[in-house]
Amino acid sequence: MAGPFTTNDERELRAAERAVTEALGGLPLDFHALLAVTNIFRAATAVRNHMEGTILAAHQLSWSAFVSLFVLRVWGPQESHQLAAQAGITGGTLTGVLNTLERRGFARRKAHPTDGRRVIAEATAKGRKVIDSIMPLINREEMRITRDLSIVERDELSHLLRKVLRTLDEVR
Repeated sequence: MAGPFTTNDERELRAAERAVTEALGGLPLDFHALLAVTNIFRAATAVRNHMEGTILAAHQLSWSAFVSLFVLRVWGPQESHQLAAQAGITGGTLTGVLNTLERRGFARRKAHPTDGRRVIAEATAKGRKVIDSIMPLINREEMRITRDLSIVERDELSHLLRKVLRTLDEVR
């Protein structure tokens, strides 16, 4: 069931945005910022859910498992704390993700060469192969999702989102 911010209907979205503005209009809020960040969150959640439902489910991978394995495929072995940061998940979530990836033969953990308390994760050949088979499918969906944007608009969207990410880095 679609809610006010999960609908795809432009009129319903505008009505939901007006309802937020009216309900919170007495508060000293920057509604342009509120709606921009709300839409970033909505878009990210919708893309994640779409990818999980259309592609990753067939491979029995969650978004977190896919991103973790993708990071290992592209950037190579990572200490667990680095991998968690790169994948945007907590250390606790990474533990479960790595357990699943190891059980499926997609990744392995090994002890750090100089500090036995640290762990390094790496993709196996099977894990690299599964990412290589999934990426064209993911990219096909990325193209479908952005098909109504011109190449210039896609580049501008990427540029604007990088600006938001840089600002977040400065804020943190």
